[in-house]
Amino acid sequence: MDAVAVYSGALRDKIHKLKYEGRRGWAIIFGRLLVGWMESHPEQMRGVDHVVGNPTHTGRQPLQHIEAIMDAAYTEDVTRAFPLSPPGAHRLVKQTETARSANRALDEKNAAATAHAAALTWTGDTSDIKGATILLVDDVFTSGSQLQHVALRLRASGAADVRGLVLARVPWSG
Repeated sequence: MDAVAVYSGALRDKIHKLKYEGRRGWAIIFGRLLVGWMESHPEQMRGVDHVVGNPTHTGRQPLQHIEAIMDAAYTEDVTRAFPLSPPGAHRLVKQTETARSANRALDEKNAAATAHAAALTWTGDTSDIKGATILLVDDVFTSGSQLQHVALRLRASGAADVRGLVLARVPWSG
């Protein structure tokens, strides 16, 4: 798992503005940060067949923030150097709402992560996932439980390898 930055200070505040206040302009900046990371880490991008966001529920309010970030990343990748899905054609979708894991105890985070992963669907041609290397993108890494469960789900569906990339990881204590 790789992280663009540490989840603190101004970055933490701006992720919250996008995620909880619907300030969509931050998605453009975060999309650019993701593409910048991909451009500057060719070794981690080698062999990646699909770059997909860890999806939010289709009814998420004020907006589907991960999808907004991924749409912005696609727009920022003007040379189409990376296997990002075009806006509105996300490969991994979440049709069913599940309990949120934010501000929960570790066992509750685990239960929420299990339910989240179970609610995901790979869209389009399912042969696309068979043997694929997938870069799974999320906004914040806390316990790692959600990325782990989604990666297990993708591997069970046929993916050969699932790598993780987050905008920010919480600072490690101690």
